[in-house]
Amino acid sequence: MEAELTALAASGATTFVGLMATEAWLQVRGRLARFLARGEDSEAVDAELEESREELVAARRSGDEESAEDIAAAWRVRLRRALRDNPEAAGELRELLDELAPHQAPGPTVTVNNSTNGGTYYSQVIQGHDISGLIFHGGGAVPRPEPEGR
Repeated sequence: MEAELTALAASGATTFVGLMATEAWLQVRGRLARFLARGEDSEAVDAELEESREELVAARRSGDEESAEDIAAAWRVRLRRALRDNPEAAGELRELLDELAPHQAPGPTVTVNNSTNGGTYYSQVIQGHDISGLIFHGGGAVPRPEPEGR
């Protein structure tokens, strides 16, 4: 059970820290503060979350991924403690994470650079993944140039 709570805390921290730099954070912050406060002073927790968000944004702007990871690690520990102290809260955290799933940032961005050399192309050239349902409307065939020497 401890491994499950640790995984849940890690998932929660990753999700929440990922949302800190988005517009969705305004909606998430209060709910997370109430969850972590567990009936205590949620305003103090809310202030901690906002401070973490500011640090995270500054770290990412400066390219300091190590500091960004430290922030995520701190919230991972905080969530793990909250779950350890109150295992019944796991269900509440799962519900919150399920609700936030549509707001999560997309997976990692992959950049692909393609180039073509040595030729003239008279139709569309496409490279991609999972392409379907494309319709091209063209103005007809493009005349090919006459070879030199004719």
